[in-house]
Amino acid sequence: MSTITYEEPAPTPLALLLLGQQADPASERGVDCPGDLPAASDPDLVARARAAKAALGDRVFVLGHHYQRDEVIEFADVTGDSFKLARDAANRPEAEFIVFCGVHFMAESADILTGPDQRVILPDLAAGCSMADMATAEQVAECWDALTDAGIADTVVPVAYMNSSADIKAFTGSHGGTICTSSNAQRALEWAFEQGQKVLFLPDQHLGRNTAVRDLGIGLDECVVYNPHKPNGGLTVEQLRAAKMILWRGHCSVHGRFSLDSVNEVRERIPGVTVLVHPECRHEVVQAADLVGSTEYIIKALDAAEPGSKWAIGTELNLVRRLAKAHPDKEIAFLDRTVCFCSTMNRIDLPHLVWALESLVAGRVPNVITVDPTTSAHARAALDQMLALP
Repeated sequence: MSTITYEEPAPTPLALLLLGQQADPASERGVDCPGDLPAASDPDLVARARAAKAALGDRVFVLGHHYQRDEVIEFADVTGDSFKLARDAANRPEAEFIVFCGVHFMAESADILTGPDQRVILPDLAAGCSMADMATAEQVAECWDALTDAGIADTVVPVAYMNSSADIKAFTGSHGGTICTSSNAQRALEWAFEQGQKVLFLPDQHLGRNTAVRDLGIGLDECVVYNPHKPNGGLTVEQLRAAKMILWRGHCSVHGRFSLDSVNEVRERIPGVTVLVHPECRHEVVQAADLVGSTEYIIKALDAAEPGSKWAIGTELNLVRRLAKAHPDKEIAFLDRTVCFCSTMNRIDLPHLVWALESLVAGRVPNVITVDPTTSAHARAALDQMLALP
């Protein structure tokens, strides 16, 4: 039988935040939906969602990120990671409305890649991303000034993770860099080192460090962390000049919660378990794991796993639950005993989806995500460079 080892949170403020039922000013847009949002207790929500989606027909295309709630995934036309979903949207030019059940930076990417006659809608504008918000355009410009003052800017190639704002993608494109996903980060870094001597990797320090050290053989002592909240990033000119990888001080609030203790505890609790984690986890967690890979890698690994095999998965809990349900012949455990939802992703629930779809049926287009043409052009250049990677 399938087993998930976690405890449901008690209704404390922290638990409600993890479930997407409280605000997080540090990582959310902090706005409310205009109009009447259906009550979560409305017994007709599923029927209303079906009716609204049917009324819109081919005019609407609903995207559901892997970390989204099951109640929302049920109505997604496609599911996937952020870049796959943005590309899927671009491949549906007949869809007038793209309803993106993800977070803000994902909707921005969809707007960049879709046509001018398509409108991208985020059901709840409060669905931000704490990692993406850890790097602002102003902070990155200050970082580049520090690299210029150190005399190394012309040797640095920026590589931005897909989990970044349109502004950061645009900065990357305008400075000759590329975007990467967790699946192709190694190829992106290999390409970057062919263009220059150093890489500025942002905003997730863990993905950058893990890829550089595990996949490229770069030493930990050749990686430095740039802290945007300290003068000169908290680094000396000598440290910047000596480094090969300049890592932005950012992280995923979900994957950053896993610890070496989590790995050791699950190995004691489940003898013979295979520990599989996402590369956004801390370096010591990745080192202790048996397998490391992107969300798509995790899904494919479990699809191919032998019946009766035991797995502990270090990624977002909604996905782990869904994988356990899909593979009842395997023992699939959550890596940590504490609940680890993506709080901002969870803000998009069935009431918000129903509200967005019914608004479209009524002729109102809510929560449109629009990236200005200049930013879009530079960001598109960085995305195109990623698509051109060998």
